[in-house]
Amino acid sequence: MVHLPVMPEEALSMLAVRPEGIYLDATAGLGGHTALIAQRLTTGMVVANDRDAESLDMARSNTAEWAARIRFHHGSFATLPDALAEAGFAKADGLLADLGVSRYQLTDTERGFSFLTDGPLDMRMDRSMGMTAADLVNHTAEKALADLIYQLGEERRARKVARAIVRARALRSTRHLADVVERAVPRTGRLHPATKTFMALRMAVNDEQGELDRLLEIGPDLLKPGGRMVVIAFMSIDDRKVKQKFRALGTEGLALVLTKHPLQPDDQEVARNPASRSAKLRALEMNR
Repeated sequence: MVHLPVMPEEALSMLAVRPEGIYLDATAGLGGHTALIAQRLTTGMVVANDRDAESLDMARSNTAEWAARIRFHHGSFATLPDALAEAGFAKADGLLADLGVSRYQLTDTERGFSFLTDGPLDMRMDRSMGMTAADLVNHTAEKALADLIYQLGEERRARKVARAIVRARALRSTRHLADVVERAVPRTGRLHPATKTFMALRMAVNDEQGELDRLLEIGPDLLKPGGRMVVIAFMSIDDRKVKQKFRALGTEGLALVLTKHPLQPDDQEVARNPASRSAKLRALEMNR
């Protein structure tokens, strides 16, 4: 499976890729951005990291043509220093993080990310560890579940959803959960009623907010003076964190914020790749 990288021209432009540079793709996914960076390198290297080992296997296949310029690493954002070190580098000239979920993860029934097909309630990006969505919906107290759905999914009807989930236990599959949510809070607009609940559960299962915090803490320190960090966010909760961290680094004089306002995909890209619609790209350049 091939992945269409989001905002490829904008990302590469903001990274200012140099042929001899060292780059860290923190969210390699299926290798879309990794391949684009590698194509521009001569003596340089791109270190491709991802939490999802299955995605990395596909990325290796998709980028085989440029294998000599790529080093792969399986791990969370907390392991990014290890990813660089294992490739023989202490610092990078650029770091890219695309915070979106890949098409493979969304369309593979066994991964349990989507309610459009019936599958196990898993949702783990790294299936070798951690709790599943089934663990979460079947064992979390009602109030805690409602808080989670409200805070991460920004679902205003979170209490009704949590109450319905608790009453329907044990939930067995993605469709079972989606049907329970839809009965509790019928459709009022374009979005399926379960969309925000599924998003919140995925974020909780994978500790996505904690992971983003670690990326924003670790990332700038992995860059050389003049190195650039580019982050593509798809949810307002993520974009706010990126904006605030970048602004703080700029205020402290540690970095120059390159995007006063986030870059967004143009109409042509959205038509070609609808998944890019909500993308917001922010970039900075380190002063030290």
